[in-house]
Amino acid sequence: MTTLPEQLNDEDLIRLIKIGQEGAFTVLYRRHQGSVFRFALHMSGRTDVAEEVTQDVFLELAKRPQQYQPDRGNMQSFLMGMARNKVRRRLGDDPVSSLVESLVAPDDPFHDCARSRELRALHMAILGLPPRYREVIVLCELEELDYQTAAQLLGCAIGTIRSRLSRARNILAAKLGRRERCAI
Repeated sequence: MTTLPEQLNDEDLIRLIKIGQEGAFTVLYRRHQGSVFRFALHMSGRTDVAEEVTQDVFLELAKRPQQYQPDRGNMQSFLMGMARNKVRRRLGDDPVSSLVESLVAPDDPFHDCARSRELRALHMAILGLPPRYREVIVLCELEELDYQTAAQLLGCAIGTIRSRLSRARNILAAKLGRRERCAI
């Protein structure tokens, strides 16, 4: 009985990709594309940036599959790390100023939601966080990665993840609390 590519783990798929097995790449792409896209979207706040970053991540993986080293972490962490770097390069030093317009764009997925105002406020507050805090909120709260995986991805200690997450939550609470007081 032969093993179908969908049943293979990421390391086996990478081995097959290295020898030119296109089906293995397709399986790997389908398995991880969604999480890479969501991460890039949450980090950038823009669908176009998330789409480009996702495409760039997987093109780079297809061209250089040997970059993935399983002894350094799992595939999801590797791909998120690539996405993280590409989002940062794409947005430069001041991502928030270029993102505000995208929050009220017609293609905003929260536009028709009854709570769109609150969701936009939360989204703006997350985008307004300094990158080191935004990353941990996106990874731990939105992508639901555990602290160890987030620490591995960001190249820091678990304690650093915990303290950044705590600080990020406090900043968000202060921003959102201030907004609520102003609205009254």
